[in-house]
Amino acid sequence: MSARVFRFEDFVLDASAYALSRQGRRVKVERRPMDLLMLLLDRRGQLVTRDEIVERLWGPNVFIEIDTSVNTAIRKVRRALRDSADRSRFVETVPGKGYRFIAEVDNTGVSVLAVLPFENLRDDQQDYLADGVTEETIAGLGRIDPDRLRVIGRTSSMAYRRTRKSLTEIGRELDADYLLEGSVRRDDERIRVTATLVRAKDQVQIWSERYDREARDLLGVQAELGQSIARHIQLWLSPQRAAAIARRQTTHAGAFDLYLRGRYYYAQMTAATAARALECFREAVTLDASYALAWAGIADTYSSRLFTSDTRPSDVAELARVATTRAMTHGSMLAEVRTAMAAIQFLFDWDWSSAEANLRDAVMLNPNVAQSHWMLGHALSQQLRHTEAIAAAGRALALEPRDALTATMAAQIAFSSRDFEAAAQHARHALLIEPDFWIAYWQLGQALDQLARADEALEALSEASRLSKRNSKPLSVAAYLYGRTGRVDQACTMIASLEQESHERYVPPVALALAYTGVSDYDRAFGHLEDAAVRRDVHLIYLLVDAKWDPLRQDHRFRDLLMRTRLAR
Repeated sequence: MSARVFRFEDFVLDASAYALSRQGRRVKVERRPMDLLMLLLDRRGQLVTRDEIVERLWGPNVFIEIDTSVNTAIRKVRRALRDSADRSRFVETVPGKGYRFIAEVDNTGVSVLAVLPFENLRDDQQDYLADGVTEETIAGLGRIDPDRLRVIGRTSSMAYRRTRKSLTEIGRELDADYLLEGSVRRDDERIRVTATLVRAKDQVQIWSERYDREARDLLGVQAELGQSIARHIQLWLSPQRAAAIARRQTTHAGAFDLYLRGRYYYAQMTAATAARALECFREAVTLDASYALAWAGIADTYSSRLFTSDTRPSDVAELARVATTRAMTHGSMLAEVRTAMAAIQFLFDWDWSSAEANLRDAVMLNPNVAQSHWMLGHALSQQLRHTEAIAAAGRALALEPRDALTATMAAQIAFSSRDFEAAAQHARHALLIEPDFWIAYWQLGQALDQLARADEALEALSEASRLSKRNSKPLSVAAYLYGRTGRVDQACTMIASLEQESHERYVPPVALALAYTGVSDYDRAFGHLEDAAVRRDVHLIYLLVDAKWDPLRQDHRFRDLLMRTRLAR
């Protein structure tokens, strides 16, 4: 397996993550200089003409001041690489012709490792413990030389719990070079963890170890596992990354135990289990107030309610902010914490550039967290940088090939870029993984609508509504679609139902605005959009990219709304 990762001197450029680092630290590079650097690396040792640079960075038939623009981009590349034109180590100028990348480049592939679900050897409902060991091992390994090792995400790995498939089959399905399997047994105050590393293609055992510890030493077992595995697949662990792994863990065994329980409940993504997850995370921070990951778990749980249920932003915004602030105070160098902060900036502040910055830092801190990548894709979509957004979604899918949520988020990113066929394909893939995932049905419905397959779209939206217990999102898209296809009576019936429900529970104003847009009642649509602006309805952010709002785009009220809410910048 391979990925586009270039190593030269003490720099690493990961093209799929769109990230440059030096000695493990992120180097900030603007978009066009980054594109230029990737072009030079792709053509290393060869002459790249100024005309080729212009076409790659600005496109054909675009009028620019060529000399000034190319010189500026080259200068920024050299500045990022600490290079000079006079004594160049990396970018050589060929007078009158162009440029050439002259340094030695190691373009070796990235090894892919999947951590299979650790088996619980007790029958006393301690699956959460085995799952926690699995998750924490994945997280720890994600920090071990991410330039050479990609770790498949937790959700995709968990799909193989108690599977009868061979390791070769699993390796093929996950596109993995190595598989780690293990077991956990906890008896009173003792815990035994076994782990075996296997090469997927031929099932050769590379390494195996058993750890017998006091239960309170589970935290130490995690770090020991990660470092031993790293050594045996011929990677190195830098001092900086060792510190990052150590900071990941609390020193309070009880808090860690509660965190594992919280993650177990949170992963089930229902209202009931979310409430139990919050209880666990809150108890964890009561035991260890500096436990950054538990604070991030609290923030994530609150933020997710905006999409998994019809929740007023004002009911969760401050709670999510407080938890994120505490997480940042105690763990700003953790990818999960930076991602939680980016979620606040994205969902509540509508500050795409700040969210992007935190997500790029998250990816640099741990490139193996799929959520950071697909959230980065959303932040880029909101800035109309769709090519980069789709690339970020692709990286998330590579890390979590069997996660319905990751596939569904890829569908939303494709939908925002107006690649509706790809959006439908990603949504269908999500439903193959999780047939009752209502958000995937919603994404499929809105994609099929844009593909002029109205009846199929309405079927998908009906399933989404049933499975979500009448969430407003699929209902509003269905009402919009009925109106747009001339079935006004059905549309008006659904609108009346939504209006009635809005007196009994919170219905996001954008849902009503979209329904009225479908029947061309634009005055009422704008009335609800104004209400959405007052309430900071999170669904308002998609006005920038969602094709369903195209009928309103030429109306001065639409442009004025985007400017007043600072959605358009």
